[in-house]
Amino acid sequence: MTDFAARRRTMVDTQIRPSDVTKFPIIDAMLNVRRENFVPDSQREAAYVEGLVDMGAGRCMLEPRTLAKILDALNISNDEIVLDVGSAMGYSTAVAARMAQLVVGVEEDEDLAAESQTVLMEADADNAIVHVGPLAQGATEHGPYDVIMIQGGVEQVPDAIIDQLKEHGRIACLFMEGELGTVRIGHKSGGRVTWRHAFNANAPVLQAFSADRAFSL
Repeated sequence: MTDFAARRRTMVDTQIRPSDVTKFPIIDAMLNVRRENFVPDSQREAAYVEGLVDMGAGRCMLEPRTLAKILDALNISNDEIVLDVGSAMGYSTAVAARMAQLVVGVEEDEDLAAESQTVLMEADADNAIVHVGPLAQGATEHGPYDVIMIQGGVEQVPDAIIDQLKEHGRIACLFMEGELGTVRIGHKSGGRVTWRHAFNANAPVLQAFSADRAFSL
């Protein structure tokens, strides 16, 4: 029988701490949220690998290091409301829920969303909910949000997402340019978002966040 608790400790000791993520809430969450329960059954043995995990439906779970560094950069506090776009089966939502007042996961794949609702309940993530709908539209009824994070690569961020970020709120996005990816943290002031570089990472671009391609003959 696989000792997933040991794998979680190894993940934290070999992937998270060496990435200079040392904040107690993040370490505690990643040691306690059972990542293997938030992936398809066929991927349970791969849940703690140092890489992307195939979630099906053309989707991937971010590397543990990438998620941890995003959370570190966002520095979520326990009085904040978080929008987690592209939450899949809810791992990132469950981890963030251990730091925030409320986390709203957004998932457009109905099968992933249904599984997410079940697993989050089993994980006692009472302050996490799943909104089913187009990723690019977010979840306006629960906003505005102090923090927004997107679980996949982006080429552009729709205004509909930016509009749901509170004034002085933060947003984390993994911008992809070809094969190169950069996580940037945006801060909203005066209705505009100013971006700064955080670290390099990679993930497939979510279809809802791909750039419009110009038509040419």
